[in-house]
Amino acid sequence: MKIDVNGIELFYEKEGSGPPLILLHGNGEDHHIFDEAAAVLAKTWTLYRIDSRGHGQSSRMEELHYEDLAGDVISLVQALGLERPLLYGFSDGGIIGLLIALRAPRLLSGMIISGANLQPRGMKGLFYWMFRILNLFRRKPEWEMMLTEPSIRKGDLRTIEIPVYVTAGERDMIRESHTTFIAEHIPKSKLDILEGQNHGSYVVHTEKLARIIEAGAAFIQKAEQNANL
Repeated sequence: MKIDVNGIELFYEKEGSGPPLILLHGNGEDHHIFDEAAAVLAKTWTLYRIDSRGHGQSSRMEELHYEDLAGDVISLVQALGLERPLLYGFSDGGIIGLLIALRAPRLLSGMIISGANLQPRGMKGLFYWMFRILNLFRRKPEWEMMLTEPSIRKGDLRTIEIPVYVTAGERDMIRESHTTFIAEHIPKSKLDILEGQNHGSYVVHTEKLARIIEAGAAFIQKAEQNANL
């Protein structure tokens, strides 16, 4: 399906039944990275798997910015009338999730984010310089964005109101200290560093992700219940 938001066409796949769950892919990917996990999650959730602008079947762009990608998801939630959906974001999708939580504090019920970073140098040096070199030879809007954005500060994290389940692989391309920093500064958060996993091994084309999301959803539900006591 496609929906017009913010002057572009945004593609999304809807499936399953139950509470709404948005799935956001990473840099240079599309909604198909979640095919295997979606087959499990659709039994208990209504899934909205989005292709970010400039990716997949959504409108192509000459330049990309995380704030615009976040704005597209906010507009989609509002246009479809989704009531406080849960959001899962992988890599760039996690960055988008953080920006949504900052711009629209009560739009989501909670988030699970994997392998997100607050600034480009949150990446380990090897990966940061690899992408910089690749981008010299073949410039891509998504790489330009990843190498210059985002810029999320410690003070921003402290204002996030919703529960956030923060994950990364033990061998992630994001510095573990950076992931720990994110979790430490979000008031209602839980950190899970996954043993033996790299950046996408527990996310891309695997049912493992379904178990991570369910664990995150359980944490978020408990955090919300405690807040209402």
